[in-house]
Amino acid sequence: MDRPNDIAITPELVAEHGLKPDEYQRILGLIGREPSLTELGIFSAMWNEHCSYKSSRKWLRTLPTTGRIVIQGPGENAGVVDIGDGLAAVFKMESHNHPSYIEPYQGAATGVGGILRDVFTMGARPIAALNSLRFGETSHPRTRHLVAGVVAGIGGYGNSFGVPTVGGEVNFHRRYNGNCLVNAFALGIARTDGIFYSKAKGVGLPVVYLGAKTGRDGVGGATMASAEFDERIEEKRPTVQVGDPFTEKRLLEACLELMASGAVVAIQDMGAAGLTSSAVEMGAKGDLGIELDLDRVPTRETGMTAYEMMLSESQERMLMVLKPEKHTEAEAIFRKWGLDFADVGRTTDDLRFRVLRHGAMMADLPIKDLGDQAPQYDRPWTEPPAPAPLDEAGLPEVAWHDALVAMLGSPDLSSRRWVWEQYDHLVQGNTIQKPGGDAAVVRIDGTDKALALTVDVTPRYVEADPYQGGMQAVAECWRNLTAVGADPLAVTDNLNFGNPERPAIMGQFVKAVAGIGDACRALDFPIVSGNVSLYNETQGEAILPTPAIGGVGLIPDWRGAATLAFKQDGDEILLIGAPQRAWGTHLGQSIWLREVAGREDGPPPPVDLAAEKRNGDFVRALIRAGRVNAVHDLSDGGLLVAVAEMALAGGRGAILDQPSGPVAAILFGEDQGRYVVAASPDAGQALVAEAEAAGVRAARIGAVAGDAIRIGEDTVPLDRLRAAHEGWFPQFMDAPDSANFG
Repeated sequence: MDRPNDIAITPELVAEHGLKPDEYQRILGLIGREPSLTELGIFSAMWNEHCSYKSSRKWLRTLPTTGRIVIQGPGENAGVVDIGDGLAAVFKMESHNHPSYIEPYQGAATGVGGILRDVFTMGARPIAALNSLRFGETSHPRTRHLVAGVVAGIGGYGNSFGVPTVGGEVNFHRRYNGNCLVNAFALGIARTDGIFYSKAKGVGLPVVYLGAKTGRDGVGGATMASAEFDERIEEKRPTVQVGDPFTEKRLLEACLELMASGAVVAIQDMGAAGLTSSAVEMGAKGDLGIELDLDRVPTRETGMTAYEMMLSESQERMLMVLKPEKHTEAEAIFRKWGLDFADVGRTTDDLRFRVLRHGAMMADLPIKDLGDQAPQYDRPWTEPPAPAPLDEAGLPEVAWHDALVAMLGSPDLSSRRWVWEQYDHLVQGNTIQKPGGDAAVVRIDGTDKALALTVDVTPRYVEADPYQGGMQAVAECWRNLTAVGADPLAVTDNLNFGNPERPAIMGQFVKAVAGIGDACRALDFPIVSGNVSLYNETQGEAILPTPAIGGVGLIPDWRGAATLAFKQDGDEILLIGAPQRAWGTHLGQSIWLREVAGREDGPPPPVDLAAEKRNGDFVRALIRAGRVNAVHDLSDGGLLVAVAEMALAGGRGAILDQPSGPVAAILFGEDQGRYVVAASPDAGQALVAEAEAAGVRAARIGAVAGDAIRIGEDTVPLDRLRAAHEGWFPQFMDAPDSANFG
């Protein structure tokens, strides 16, 4: 049958669609003819990196994805884990990096909208959101614009939708100057017997379009997200979607009501590649074909072509396979909520993907070859070079109190209050801990339980040693959950890297994934969902490798959650995970090295996974037994930054013992596997002895007292620390354009 093809398929057009010449030849071999323009667009959408994982799938298969609590691992809209009492936690993290750099407000807003749909498509009501943000150096002329737009977009969408944004991370580095990162995480709660999947079942069943109308916004967005930026970046602005959180809220309520009606056979969010990916994925997973009639698709613009409709990434849309006998009831639900409900196709038994427009066949393709059979590459990679040992010659001798003030007032360690106060973190009324602690804690309605959430990665570690950096990201995530008293359950990841066609970049990816996998296995911390974002580079300069790890943990009784704030004078301060005479040792790749010494070199701190497990299990047992009054894990900035953060959170100072040895390494070294805890005055010695009996190193290092941090004769008032800590972000965002905060 002849198909309309009103434009010649030239090599230039193929390249514009992100397809390599050999991939186009593969298309010709699969279909035995030249594709129509619509068909070329469909292949482009399904075979790009964002949708097919063609460079990463080989390595993702090596990750641990199963476990006793795992209900659904990677491959669905979100991961699902059992949390007891017939309930499940449903969560995932995804990137919206390229759109957010081009149009920061809508890019970030639609990133939030997309991840929320991934969660409620599974039948879960979203209860919390997090984010992981990376921006360029603070002196770069675009950085403040991006920060302002991204934060406003996250808040604007999440606040309006009614989900609390309860935590996250924000960091700066020059390597993100041309490519910021916006990773959005969402978590919801569902009944274990009420999980919905995207696998189509049954022949001849109606395929129904749900939600908002289709427009031209976002056409080609998935393909744009799978390419590097160059000097033509502004031309990509039309590929950024536009979000409407109020429509999404209605879509959530309509979908949950629809699911309760028993009408749904399969359901899929229209995310990247829109109608194309949702239809193909549903059909391919169920070994069925799909036929779509685009004349029935609700549109908000006139004259839309089949190509535009298939590649549109308009937001707040779903696709469903419907039980025919429930059609009237299902339609009534969506009409009640003021949303579109349209029969746009049917399932077939011939494994074909057909698209009709104005009665003409615009696409007729093998559905499996679009999805499951997309190209998979074993890209060449080179072993990352081992980092050179840190040359400690010439390191400055800076007084600890001056270094502490400088570090707490630096871009990466300053308070994020300016950011999180723009987010409604209390909506729904279940937020137990506000942002700023080790992990967010959200109560589960109708139970005494709570879920802890965090997202972590230290890109400078991954850059220096991808394997150790990958392990450390998982270990820090595990520690943050442990520090609030949670049993770590499972992980979602967002693997942000540069161009995988460069062997050095691919080597970073391979080794980081290996480190992540080894850490997850050692800590019994399976990966149940995630996202890979490649080609994060501009004019040949890649971002720092940034494999963000989002973790979820379970607290049996929310009233027993730990916090980091010092609570009473006289409490003894204990360091768990280090001996009496070696509180800290490692300065390579540390914040002290960068902010005080002006260097970025040396190896990252090594990770001892067995020690991480022992130390964390010991600390969690102390929390559960109510034997510690404050807990904080050690990460950026080391011991003294952790103590200062605990002091600032509680408004109480600390008197620390005089260190014996190199002060910078002892106080600011970033050795892993460590926690600071505060315990009642008569408990310290017993806890140290118990730790040693459990094979855990521990030391008493001081006591809670006063309104300053004191070591020996030197003191720094909390007021001075607070001014530095709280002042940087507002000053940066309010500064004149010519200001330099580098």
